Amino acid sequence: MSHTTPEFPEYAAEFAGRVALVTGAASGIGLAIARRLTAGGAAVVLADYHEAGARAAAAELVTGGARAAAVAVDVTDPASVEAAVRFTVDTFGALHLAVNNAGIAGPSAPTGEYDISAWDRVLATDLSGVFYCMRHELPAILAAGGGAVVNMSSILGTNGFAGQPAYVAAKHGVIGLTKTAALEYAAQGVRINAVGPGFIETPLLADADRAVHEHLVSLHPQGRLGTAEEVAELTAFLLSDRASFVQGGYHLVDGGYAAR
Repeated sequence: MSHTTPEFPEYAAEFAGRVALVTGAASGIGLAIARRLTAGGAAVVLADYHEAGARAAAAELVTGGARAAAVAVDVTDPASVEAAVRFTVDTFGALHLAVNNAGIAGPSAPTGEYDISAWDRVLATDLSGVFYCMRHELPAILAAGGGAVVNMSSILGTNGFAGQPAYVAAKHGVIGLTKTAALEYAAQGVRINAVGPGFIETPLLADADRAVHEHLVSLHPQGRLGTAEEVAELTAFLLSDRASFVQGGYHLVDGGYAAR
């Protein structure tokens, strides 16, 4: 069965005049978010480690009439993140919205056997990377008069998952970081929230064998995996003025995974 995101023409200009930065935007959830934000009128910078993919995606959006640009970023490098934020402000004049979505899964192994270099790599990308992004985004958002940030956690931000100690620890950390920053910046006009997707049909799962895919489906009471567009719709809501009193939350889009 095909599952697509419905059109909401009444929100076609909800992000008009806003500038957004989306990391991990060359594919998957990040690209779906970039598309959703440009559909709402935002100017969007697609940032990704895979610069060619980000440039191709941005070119596609521009061809469709959107205001979009691409920049290479390594979220494990604070200087690279700072440069991406500076590029965004230099290109479109400000930064109002940020989606810190870049992440990796890492290998699967029990905690007592987990490769230490893999642990360091996952934590550097999935947790420190979110901190580095907020560290440089928040001053720019304040300079623009306020805005909103969404950090991409996971359903594993509050659940365990055997064989994924680094990913689970990082995604738990993203929620704590989100809540702390939300308290710090609420009175300054910046809303900060986290999204917790269940397992989503993205390139990260494209290579999974059929048995693994069916097992993941079985964990979701709706009987399917989610789509990147469904995550993008929740993210867009949290970034929009419709979510004006939503602050410091962890918001699930998981097909009932956490309700089991």
